[in-house]
Amino acid sequence: MNGSTDLLMRERLQALSPELIDIQDESSQHIGHEGAKGGGGHYWMTIVSAAFVGQSRIERHRLIYQALGDLMQTRIHALSIKAYAPEEM
Repeated sequence: MNGSTDLLMRERLQALSPELIDIQDESSQHIGHEGAKGGGGHYWMTIVSAAFVGQSRIERHRLIYQALGDLMQTRIHALSIKAYAPEEM
């Protein structure tokens, strides 16, 4: 897989037609952590999308995990998510 994980995440999340995506790579803060040894990074994100209207927090996270697909098993070890519908911002 080529490209930065951040860019790949942004590309895949376009499936949710986000109004805002903010992704921060915190992998450097987890050097030596067991998950970091396998190459997976630690990220947090804030995402705003109309796709989240009427969705519970769990349903929103599922939509994000589905969009990210195999990145969750390869490039991403940990992901903290704040997902909002536009009217919640």
